[in-house]
Amino acid sequence: MARIKMVEEGEATGPLAGIYAAAKSRSVAKVVPDILRTMSLRPDFLQAIDAASRLHFSDGALTRAQHEMVASYVSALNRCRY
Repeated sequence: MARIKMVEEGEATGPLAGIYAAAKSRSVAKVVPDILRTMSLRPDFLQAIDAASRLHFSDGALTRAQHEMVASYVSALNRCRY
């Protein structure tokens, strides 16, 4: 059970609904990732974090797969499921 209050996808309205729809369309599993939903009470912040995340995970010095591997390793070290 999450301890962070999150807006469920079916309850999202206005700008948050748009952010959720865009995130869902980019998701391989066609879901809004929980890590994004944790910021749902601040759609302005969520939008900025989502944009930064997409930039961070784009190909550059490292491929997307390499970024994901580093992120997964750090999460495991921190015992964080994200």
